[in-house]
Order: sequence, then C-alpha cells, then structure tokens
Amino acid sequence: MSSTERPAERRVAARTAVVWETLRPILEAGRPLDVLDIGGGTGGFAVPVAELGHRVTVVDPSPDALAALGRRARELGVDVAARQGDLSTLLEVTGSDSADLVLCHGVLEVVPDPAAALRTLREVIRTRGTLSLLVAQRNAAVFARAMAGHFVQARALLDESAPVGRAGRPFTADQALALLGDAGFEVSSLHGVRVFADLVPGSLLDLEPGATAALIELEQAVAERPDYLPLATQLHLVGTA
Repeated sequence: MSSTERPAERRVAARTAVVWETLRPILEAGRPLDVLDIGGGTGGFAVPVAELGHRVTVVDPSPDALAALGRRARELGVDVAARQGDLSTLLEVTGSDSADLVLCHGVLEVVPDPAAALRTLREVIRTRGTLSLLVAQRNAAVFARAMAGHFVQARALLDESAPVGRAGRPFTADQALALLGDAGFEVSSLHGVRVFADLVPGSLLDLEPGATAALIELEQAVAERPDYLPLATQLHLVGTA
C-alpha cells in the first residue's frame, strides 16, 4: 500500500480489495474483454479496468455521474464509453451477447424485480462470460441499523415481504445464490466483503503506518470463511453464463 495514497483512497482500497482480488484472474487472463459496468457511476471500477487494456462501457442513469466518469477517464488517458440508462433499458442500450464480463455492483438491491434484472444480464453476457455481482447483505444491514439506534428500520429489514425502501433490498447469501441459479448462472465463488472495514475508524487508517495493508490482509483472510460471512456488509458473487 503506497504511503502517498490519500486517506479516502486508503479507505476505498480496504473496502474493495476482496473484489479486485477475485476479479484479477479474469482481468489478467491475457486478452482484452468487452466489459459492461451497470450503474458504474463515476468509474471507480470502470477506469482501472480500462487501464488494464479492456474495452469498457458504463451504463448509468445519472448524466452528472457519466460526466464525472468522462473527466476521470480523460485525466488518466483511457477510453471508457458512457451510456445513459439502467437495467430496464439495458438491452436497448447494449444489445444481447455484448459483454464478456458484466459488473453489477450495488444495483440489484434497488431494482423492483431482481429476478428479471438478472435474466436481462444473462441475455447481455456471452456464452461462458462472467457476472460480478456485489450486493448488500441483510444480516449486516440489520445489525448496522440497530447499532445506530434505528430499531424500526432494522426490524423492517427482517420482513422479506416489505416494500423496497430507499436504501434498497439487502440479500442473504442463500437468496443471492438462488437468484443467480434461477437466472441460469453457475456460481464459482462467494465472498464476504467489508467484514471489518466499515467498523475500523478512518483515523486509524490515516494515522497508523501499515494499518491499511494489514486490514486488507485480514479482509482477504476471512472473505471465504463461512463463519464470518454473516458479518460482511456486502456479498460478492461471481457467476458464469
């Protein structure tokens, strides 16, 4: 971990390290991929993927986010295509069989019909292509709201039949696995993400030498352990079409 990184960058690195480590073998397989980032916003994942030599398209409903994406890509000298849209218009924007790898991070929670959304992603991904799905986990979401004193919100998250709230619908691991299976994906990995990263004070990472690197090692060490999975803020699943 570079000592020149800014505090915000260190916190992002700690929260995303497990996802990057899981995707690394796919992104470094030796050939350029057509990568589609759904809801990719300002390019936190898309731009680094483009820097690795892949052809990246971001689909996002926010014109402001896409403008920021364009600025970030230009500053780093990479090309990232930007398309305004969302999962409901994805096939119109990209067409079927258009991607080798789809990143769907923090999106499935807020769509009205997750099963239909995953079926759409299955149409977009080429045969033997890959879906990287990152979703909020219900166990951790309930715990976090309760610890913050939002007891009514925590109780509401336990009710699977309740309408999707403003923060979206978190999933259990079993729910996410079932949704992917029903959509025709073969799940190759399931990791817990941000088991500890959201609990560690930012000031510790900013002031303690080596703390970020040590936290990343710890996150990677527990990411695949079933006993720590319920503590993870997010679940990262990789599925093959």
